Amino acid sequence: MPDRKRKPLIAGNWKMHNTIKESVDLVNAMKKDLGSPSCEVLVAPTFTSLAAVAQAAKGAPILVAAQDCCWEDKGAFTAAVSPTQIKDAGATHVIIGHSERRTIFLETDEVINRKVKAALKHSLVPVLCIGETLSEREANKTYRVLETQLEGGLKDLAAAQLSTLVIAYEPVWAIGTGKTATPEQAQDAHIFIRKKIARMYDAAFADTVRILYGGSVKADNIDTLMAQPDLDGALVGGASLKADGFLRIVNFQEVIAKA
Repeated sequence: MPDRKRKPLIAGNWKMHNTIKESVDLVNAMKKDLGSPSCEVLVAPTFTSLAAVAQAAKGAPILVAAQDCCWEDKGAFTAAVSPTQIKDAGATHVIIGHSERRTIFLETDEVINRKVKAALKHSLVPVLCIGETLSEREANKTYRVLETQLEGGLKDLAAAQLSTLVIAYEPVWAIGTGKTATPEQAQDAHIFIRKKIARMYDAAFADTVRILYGGSVKADNIDTLMAQPDLDGALVGGASLKADGFLRIVNFQEVIAKA
């Protein structure tokens, strides 16, 4: 069983799913059977449902995140949502740099870095997503991609500013495809990320940073993934849209990793 130096975090990214009512119903269904989980639980609804979900989650061990944020506090930025508005809606976390933001909306490391800084400025916990595409993995560029995205996303930020930082490693080829990195592949990437953070800052700081795995995480693979010592949780997509399935992931079983 892994030595839990860091408290696990299981996050559900609902993406562009659920009406306000459906989102509230999902939270209420989770609350009914959640109990006192041994990990932190986070849900990320759409912006339209953010305030209602935050209200529904009050009094329960459920944290709430936005799926993105603007780097500005206010202004002429049509359709953008600022960190102050996210906080006002009741969220405490924000997902930044998700692969769909990078690949579909063409967000650069520079833009993502500005968003991380904006989140930290307003005391929101940034969940910084990084990960390689299939072509990059096949070209043996995985580690270079992770290095570039870490350096770009955390540019000009000191360790003292990043005490709440969460990293989510999400291989793009495993998101919504049904393909999942093997536990060993995930562990190798997480080790690399932690060592890179240690080189950027120091080993003591790197040892405190929670690194989540994202990519077709489901109830039937969460146990073996979480058996890896450097996996501190999961960023769950489709499997977080049903209360019973997501709760099984939240209540992952500690198993001994196979050598």
